Amino acid sequence: MHQLSEAMFANAVTELITRDPDLARIHAIYGPPPFFAREPGFATLVLMILEQQVSLASARATYDKVVALLGEMTPERLLQLDDEQLLGAGVSRQKRRYSRILAEAVLSGTLPLATLHERTDEEAHQALTALTGIGPWTADVYLLMCLRRPDIWPGGDLALQAAIQALKGLEKRPTAAETLPFAEAWRPWRAVAARLLWHHYLSGG
Repeated sequence: MHQLSEAMFANAVTELITRDPDLARIHAIYGPPPFFAREPGFATLVLMILEQQVSLASARATYDKVVALLGEMTPERLLQLDDEQLLGAGVSRQKRRYSRILAEAVLSGTLPLATLHERTDEEAHQALTALTGIGPWTADVYLLMCLRRPDIWPGGDLALQAAIQALKGLEKRPTAAETLPFAEAWRPWRAVAARLLWHHYLSGG
Protein backbone atom coordinates (compact mmCIF):
# COMPACT_ATOMS: atom_id res chain seq x y z
CA MET A 1 0.00 0.00 0.00
CA HIS A 2 0.96 3.64 -0.49
CA GLN A 3 3.47 4.79 2.14
CA LEU A 4 4.43 8.39 2.84
CA SER A 5 8.12 9.10 2.28
CA GLU A 6 9.91 12.20 3.53
CA ALA A 7 10.11 13.56 -0.03
CA MET A 8 6.37 13.03 -0.54
CA PHE A 9 5.75 14.62 2.84
CA ALA A 10 7.64 17.78 1.89
CA ASN A 11 5.75 18.03 -1.41
CA ALA A 12 2.41 17.47 0.34
CA VAL A 13 3.17 20.21 2.89
CA THR A 14 3.84 22.61 0.01
CA GLU A 15 0.56 21.64 -1.66
CA LEU A 16 -1.47 22.01 1.53
CA ILE A 17 -0.10 25.42 2.52
CA THR A 18 -0.86 26.61 -1.00
CA ARG A 19 -4.46 25.42 -0.68
CA ASP A 20 -5.25 26.40 2.93
CA PRO A 21 -4.29 29.81 4.37
CA ASP A 22 -4.67 28.53 7.96
CA LEU A 23 -2.16 25.74 7.35
CA ALA A 24 0.05 28.27 5.57
CA ARG A 25 -0.01 30.41 8.71
CA ILE A 26 1.25 27.48 10.81
CA HIS A 27 4.11 26.99 8.36
CA ALA A 28 4.94 30.71 8.28
CA ILE A 29 5.04 31.05 12.08
CA TYR A 30 6.50 27.71 13.19
CA GLY A 31 8.31 26.46 10.09
CA PRO A 32 8.00 23.02 8.46
CA PRO A 33 6.37 20.35 10.63
CA PRO A 34 8.37 17.35 11.85
CA PHE A 35 7.80 14.10 10.00
CA PHE A 36 6.25 12.44 13.06
CA ALA A 37 6.70 8.65 12.65
CA ARG A 38 7.15 5.53 14.76
CA GLU A 39 8.46 2.04 14.19
CA PRO A 40 5.68 -0.42 13.29
CA GLY A 41 5.20 -3.48 15.45
CA PHE A 42 4.04 -4.92 18.74
CA ALA A 43 6.15 -2.69 21.01
CA THR A 44 4.71 0.51 19.55
CA LEU A 45 1.15 -0.77 19.89
CA VAL A 46 1.74 -1.58 23.56
CA LEU A 47 3.05 1.95 24.07
CA MET A 48 -0.02 3.35 22.30
CA ILE A 49 -2.30 1.37 24.61
CA LEU A 50 -0.43 2.81 27.60
CA GLU A 51 -0.84 6.31 26.13
CA GLN A 52 -4.62 6.11 26.20
CA GLN A 53 -6.06 8.81 28.51
CA VAL A 54 -2.71 9.74 30.10
CA SER A 55 0.16 12.04 29.17
CA LEU A 56 2.81 10.81 26.74
CA ALA A 57 5.48 11.26 29.41
CA SER A 58 3.56 9.16 31.93
CA ALA A 59 2.95 6.41 29.37
CA ARG A 60 6.61 6.36 28.36
CA ALA A 61 7.71 6.08 32.00
CA THR A 62 5.40 3.10 32.51
CA TYR A 63 6.52 1.50 29.24
CA ASP A 64 10.20 1.86 30.19
CA LYS A 65 9.54 0.15 33.53
CA VAL A 66 7.88 -2.78 31.75
CA VAL A 67 10.76 -3.05 29.27
CA ALA A 68 13.21 -3.03 32.20
CA LEU A 69 11.44 -6.15 33.50
CA LEU A 70 11.36 -7.82 30.09
CA GLY A 71 14.67 -6.87 28.50
CA GLU A 72 12.79 -6.61 25.20
CA MET A 73 9.13 -5.92 24.48
CA THR A 74 7.83 -9.04 22.76
CA PRO A 75 4.44 -10.79 23.00
CA GLU A 76 6.02 -13.89 24.52
CA ARG A 77 7.86 -12.00 27.24
CA LEU A 78 4.94 -9.73 28.09
CA LEU A 79 2.69 -12.73 28.71
CA GLN A 80 5.22 -14.09 31.21
CA LEU A 81 4.67 -11.13 33.56
CA ASP A 82 2.04 -11.52 36.27
CA ASP A 83 -0.40 -8.90 37.52
CA GLU A 84 1.81 -7.91 40.44
CA GLN A 85 4.80 -7.22 38.20
CA LEU A 86 2.77 -5.16 35.72
CA LEU A 87 0.99 -3.27 38.48
CA GLY A 88 4.36 -2.50 40.04
CA ALA A 89 5.40 -0.95 36.73
CA GLY A 90 2.28 1.20 36.76
CA VAL A 91 0.10 -0.69 34.28
CA SER A 92 -3.60 -0.42 35.20
CA ARG A 93 -5.85 -3.48 35.29
CA GLN A 94 -7.61 -2.44 32.09
CA LYS A 95 -4.37 -1.84 30.21
CA ARG A 96 -2.92 -5.14 31.46
CA ARG A 97 -5.91 -6.84 29.90
CA TYR A 98 -5.62 -4.92 26.64
CA SER A 99 -1.88 -5.59 26.34
CA ARG A 100 -2.36 -9.31 26.93
CA ILE A 101 -5.18 -9.49 24.38
CA LEU A 102 -2.84 -7.81 21.89
CA ALA A 103 0.04 -10.18 22.69
CA GLU A 104 -2.16 -13.25 22.29
CA ALA A 105 -3.59 -11.94 19.00
CA VAL A 106 -0.12 -11.36 17.58
CA LEU A 107 1.12 -14.81 18.65
CA SER A 108 -1.95 -16.59 17.29
CA GLY A 109 -1.88 -14.69 14.01
CA THR A 110 -5.31 -13.17 14.66
CA LEU A 111 -3.63 -9.80 14.20
CA PRO A 112 -1.10 -10.20 11.36
CA LEU A 113 1.14 -7.28 12.28
CA ALA A 114 3.95 -8.34 9.95
CA THR A 115 1.72 -8.10 6.87
CA LEU A 116 -0.57 -5.29 7.96
CA HIS A 117 1.26 -2.92 5.62
CA GLU A 118 -0.06 -4.94 2.66
CA ARG A 119 -3.68 -4.18 3.52
CA THR A 120 -5.79 -1.20 2.52
CA ASP A 121 -6.39 1.56 5.06
CA GLU A 122 -9.85 0.21 5.82
CA GLU A 123 -8.70 -3.42 6.11
CA ALA A 124 -5.79 -2.53 8.40
CA HIS A 125 -8.01 -0.32 10.53
CA GLN A 126 -10.60 -3.10 10.89
CA ALA A 127 -7.94 -5.65 11.83
CA LEU A 128 -6.68 -3.40 14.62
CA THR A 129 -10.03 -2.27 16.01
CA ALA A 130 -11.29 -5.87 16.08
CA LEU A 131 -9.20 -6.23 19.24
CA THR A 132 -10.56 -5.09 22.59
CA GLY A 133 -8.44 -2.17 23.74
CA ILE A 134 -7.60 -0.81 20.31
CA GLY A 135 -10.12 1.84 19.38
CA PRO A 136 -10.35 4.13 16.35
CA TRP A 137 -7.82 6.66 17.71
CA THR A 138 -5.13 4.03 18.37
CA ALA A 139 -5.72 2.42 14.97
CA ASP A 140 -5.66 5.80 13.20
CA VAL A 141 -2.40 6.86 14.83
CA TYR A 142 -0.80 3.47 14.09
CA LEU A 143 -1.72 3.74 10.41
CA LEU A 144 -0.59 7.36 10.27
CA MET A 145 2.71 7.12 12.15
CA CYS A 146 3.78 3.49 11.78
CA LEU A 147 2.42 2.47 8.38
CA ARG A 148 2.83 6.08 7.17
CA ARG A 149 -0.43 6.15 5.26
CA PRO A 150 -0.88 9.60 3.65
CA ASP A 151 -4.64 10.10 4.02
CA ILE A 152 -5.47 8.92 7.54
CA TRP A 153 -7.41 11.36 9.70
CA PRO A 154 -7.44 10.71 13.50
CA GLY A 155 -10.38 12.99 14.18
CA GLY A 156 -10.69 11.77 17.76
CA ASP A 157 -7.29 13.23 18.67
CA LEU A 158 -7.77 16.00 21.25
CA ALA A 159 -4.72 17.97 20.10
CA LEU A 160 -6.01 18.06 16.52
CA GLN A 161 -9.42 19.16 17.73
CA ALA A 162 -7.86 21.97 19.79
CA ALA A 163 -5.71 23.07 16.84
CA ILE A 164 -8.73 23.22 14.53
CA GLN A 165 -10.66 25.20 17.14
CA ALA A 166 -7.85 27.76 17.36
CA LEU A 167 -7.16 28.01 13.63
CA LYS A 168 -10.76 28.16 12.51
CA GLY A 169 -11.93 30.43 15.33
CA LEU A 170 -14.52 28.00 16.70
CA GLU A 171 -16.32 28.71 19.97
CA LYS A 172 -15.72 25.21 21.29
CA ARG A 173 -13.49 22.29 20.52
CA PRO A 174 -15.02 20.24 17.68
CA THR A 175 -15.96 16.59 18.12
CA ALA A 176 -14.36 13.91 15.97
CA ALA A 177 -17.34 14.07 13.61
CA GLU A 178 -17.18 17.86 13.47
CA THR A 179 -13.55 17.78 12.32
CA LEU A 180 -14.44 15.77 9.21
CA PRO A 181 -15.70 18.65 7.01
CA PHE A 182 -12.44 20.52 7.65
CA ALA A 183 -10.36 17.43 6.94
CA GLU A 184 -12.19 16.75 3.66
CA ALA A 185 -10.50 19.82 2.20
CA TRP A 186 -7.09 18.28 2.93
CA ARG A 187 -7.53 15.04 0.98
CA PRO A 188 -5.50 13.14 -0.18
CA TRP A 189 -3.00 14.40 2.42
CA ARG A 190 -5.01 14.39 5.63
CA ALA A 191 -2.18 12.67 7.54
CA VAL A 192 0.13 15.49 6.47
CA ALA A 193 -2.42 18.10 7.57
CA ALA A 194 -2.60 16.29 10.93
CA ARG A 195 1.17 16.68 11.34
CA LEU A 196 0.89 20.40 10.57
CA LEU A 197 -1.84 20.73 13.20
CA TRP A 198 0.17 18.77 15.78
CA HIS A 199 3.10 21.07 14.99
CA HIS A 200 0.86 24.07 15.74
CA TYR A 201 -0.40 22.52 18.99
CA LEU A 202 3.01 21.40 20.26
CA SER A 203 4.53 24.78 19.42
CA GLY A 204 2.03 26.46 21.72
CA GLY A 205 -0.24 27.83 19.01
